[in-house]
Amino acid sequence: MRILAAFLVALAVPVKPPVVAKPIPFGPVRRAETARYAARHYGLHTWRLARPRVIVEHYTAGTTFSSAWNTFASDAPDPELHERPGTCAHFVIDRDGTIYQLVPLTTICRHTVGLNWTAIGIEHVGTSDAQILANAKQLQASLRLTLWLAHRYGIALPNVIGHAESLTSPYHRERYAPWRCQTHGDWSHADMTTYRAKLRALARREHVALSTAGGPVRSTC
Repeated sequence: MRILAAFLVALAVPVKPPVVAKPIPFGPVRRAETARYAARHYGLHTWRLARPRVIVEHYTAGTTFSSAWNTFASDAPDPELHERPGTCAHFVIDRDGTIYQLVPLTTICRHTVGLNWTAIGIEHVGTSDAQILANAKQLQASLRLTLWLAHRYGIALPNVIGHAESLTSPYHRERYAPWRCQTHGDWSHADMTTYRAKLRALARREHVALSTAGGPVRSTC
């Protein structure tokens, strides 16, 4: 009986946290733009996210959910790289811990150069990693969402990364040479080390199996 009980505990499944649907417009035009983007940058002629292998954590650099939603909904060329489709994320976590889903998990969202073909994007309303790490409600919502997603898709702990770690992901690939070394500073390696430690601790408390296989690769940039 003890062996059976231990086996059942090891098979614990994380509970999906509450998620509020707040979809951005993602009709035929944006899907076609996404498919063209995927062809140019990844050699994939599709707008569909087939099997995500990476979860990328971001912060919005703003103070409200509505400003993030409006930015992602606009589908305007992004101000940095000037290309369509516009930027977006699958989820945005507000400062009170509310999780909003903007895009289906079956759809490529443009949030991390080199990884959009296989990555789920999670944005946090805020202006720094430290601000989010210090916000208990927002952080717990983030950890629970990330754990649920990692378990659902079999994503290993080292493949839960910050945007700033994108260039060392083994899944990073970028066909367009000028973008090959493009990344951002949100969620530094040091802060993601803290985040992953908290995620691993949550998995242990919840008796959820979370693979630690793999790890970063050396960037050529």
